[in-house]
Amino acid sequence: MRRPVVAIVGAGFSGALTALNILKTPGSRARVHLIEQAERFGVGAAFGARQPDHLLNVRAMNMSADPDSPDDFARWLGARRKRPAEPFAFASRAEYGAYIQDHLRQVVQSKAAADRLDLVGDQVTAIHPDGDGFELRLALGRTLGADAVVLATGNAPPSGAVLPDPAFADHPSYVGDPWTPGALDAVGPDDPILLLGAGLTMVDVVASLDAFGHRGAILALSRRGLLPRRHARVEIAATTWRRAPGEPLSASLHRFRREAERSGDWRGVFDALRAQTQSCWKAMPLAKRQRFLRHLRPWWDAHRHRLAPVMANRLDGWLAGRLRVAAGRLEHLADRDGAITATWKARGADERQDRTVRRVINCTGPEGDPRQSRSPLVAQLLRQGLIRPDPLGLGMDTNEDGQLIAADGDAHRGLFAIGPVARGALWEITAVPDIRVEAQRLGRTLAAMELATARVSRCP
Repeated sequence: MRRPVVAIVGAGFSGALTALNILKTPGSRARVHLIEQAERFGVGAAFGARQPDHLLNVRAMNMSADPDSPDDFARWLGARRKRPAEPFAFASRAEYGAYIQDHLRQVVQSKAAADRLDLVGDQVTAIHPDGDGFELRLALGRTLGADAVVLATGNAPPSGAVLPDPAFADHPSYVGDPWTPGALDAVGPDDPILLLGAGLTMVDVVASLDAFGHRGAILALSRRGLLPRRHARVEIAATTWRRAPGEPLSASLHRFRREAERSGDWRGVFDALRAQTQSCWKAMPLAKRQRFLRHLRPWWDAHRHRLAPVMANRLDGWLAGRLRVAAGRLEHLADRDGAITATWKARGADERQDRTVRRVINCTGPEGDPRQSRSPLVAQLLRQGLIRPDPLGLGMDTNEDGQLIAADGDAHRGLFAIGPVARGALWEITAVPDIRVEAQRLGRTLAAMELATARVSRCP
């Protein structure tokens, strides 16, 4: 009896965890190809950072990879640091990457994974339907067959749409993706810098510049100039606030603000939304989702994705010194003998301002719209009509089960997506607490699919 095969494209957190859940599901016999073009499996861009002050923005108590064992990461972290479990700690991303790799290593060495997990170090350049399954073509010339494919490609690089002139993307002073290895190596210690964006990526980039000895002036420019809020020094218990069924978004917002004022700390009210966010998003019609993105998303991001207190303190120090944050729109970038003159207009003002810098670094965060992707695989899938953008351009269009939807509107039986690429259907699917639940569900779904296939194959 042939064992069904699942190919997972991308071995960061989403892909690795999906593979682990397939392999750990009781009775599952599926073989898994876990394919990663980077040099390390299990970390991806999010947790591949090696800098110790690139911290998670969620406490250890909420970062377990296993939703059925919520203190797993806190215990692992305590053991690694040779201390008691630290549930309230904010670990580094490098530590969390090591944690996922430990899980992957344990499963690879287990009996459950014997002859079932194939770690493939290569890039998938194309996926084609092949009978009831798929053929994957890899950059080094190899082809793989699979009964089901999961796209777990993680966050894409930032969009170049923030640039007034797309041609500036090729300028040697422009850093389009600060997470590319060596992206900041050419920055001089006294270079004045323009950062495009003022969110968590901006904070990480300034921390990286600090580590490299940079001491020059920095301007962070974003449309609204909103900075990430800080986590409380101690954990704030979530309140019991809930959105009423069918309640208009404006009424929910008004009631939410009143509850935040009443409770004395908005964080507890905001955290009450965690378990409700996906269901609220699914219940909103498209027009209301568009309204949320247009008017509320910047405030949502600033309050939802908070800084660890130690990083919030460092941000305060930068703001008191060399970092300026401004709200406005970038209108022009001009090269004048190697110096870049940036022209921008402040929010709510008519006059324009100029700033001379040596480097321009895109910190706007990942681009979701697959039509803007530079990936050969995404381009091929769009061209062949195997995928389509979701209606909001947040990612690829999927149904609530994670099945990708083709250009003709039909869901693929064996083609799935997990993680940030599925944001249009779920909204909250970029953080560990959300991805781990979806990875468990999808892993069990794929295991059940192969069990059903196995039962059919035994029928006369």
